[in-house]
Formats: sequence, C-alpha cells, structure tokens
Amino acid sequence: MKKLLLLASVTAVLAGCASGVKLDDVQVDDRSGGASGQSSVNGLNSRNLGAMEGIKQGPVGVEHIIYFDLDSYTVKSDYQTVLDAHARYLRADRNRRVNIEGHTDARGGSEYNLALGQKRSDAVRRSLSVLGVPESQMESVSFGKEKPVAQGSDESAYSQNRRAALNYQ
Repeated sequence: MKKLLLLASVTAVLAGCASGVKLDDVQVDDRSGGASGQSSVNGLNSRNLGAMEGIKQGPVGVEHIIYFDLDSYTVKSDYQTVLDAHARYLRADRNRRVNIEGHTDARGGSEYNLALGQKRSDAVRRSLSVLGVPESQMESVSFGKEKPVAQGSDESAYSQNRRAALNYQ
C-alpha cells in the first residue's frame, strides 16, 4: 500500500510539472514572413540592455538579445536581420567565438527551465549555423531561470527574462 501511495505521489508531481511544449526539436520561424501580433524587435530589444552583464563586443549597433514567447523556443522571423548581422560578424573572422546563453522566466521547475533555456540557445545557434557560421565558433548554454535581468512576477518582468544572449569572447 505504501509503495502504491508513493508511486501515485510521484506520478502526481511529475504530471504537475508537465508542459505542452515539446523540447525535442529546435524550432525556427519561417523567414518569409513576420509573426503576427508580435512586438517589434527594436521595442523588445531596447529593454534592459544596460543591465545585461557579460555582454562583450560584437557587431556594432546590433542587438545581442533574442526574446522568446512564453514556453517557446521558436526564433521569430523578426530577428532575421539581427541574426544576419551576427553571422556576417562571425564569418568575417574565424577566430571570433560566441557563447549563446539561454534564459527563462521564473515560472516552472528548475529542470524544465534549464531544458527550455538550452533549446532557446540551441535554436539561435542553429539559426546562425544555417547562415554559414561554423559550429566551432559557437557554444550554447542554459542558465534557465537562474540569471534574471528583471525582478518581479508580472508579464513585463517575465518577458524580459525569456531570452537568449549572444556574448562574444
């Protein structure tokens, strides 16, 4: 009986952590059109850039942050020009390296957020790879919800923390 109760408890906990988001595939938006109803890249990227720690020099005048929707790791087509600029910058000098850091908001469990952050950084890495950047110049890592740039428990703070940051070495 005790084993049955333990099994039921573990099943209930795991079911509570479940999400409808598949973490098996890296998704990239179709580049032929914009995402409907999405905020502009400039409107999203201008938030808290000064607060981003560790961002080192990259292409001048180009954003270093890619923002994501809730429970998503799809790179929006709005970021195509940003990714193109980073790809050109990296292809111009094969000695340049970029760390792509995936982050999430505070909602959800630590394991789920680490996996989602990794999928976000992998999606950006894959987008750059499609644009001709060699895998040897890129590394993707997840910090999950451990390094927020905005404190708070409202959508404004959450949306600023759902990101992938490109950090040059």
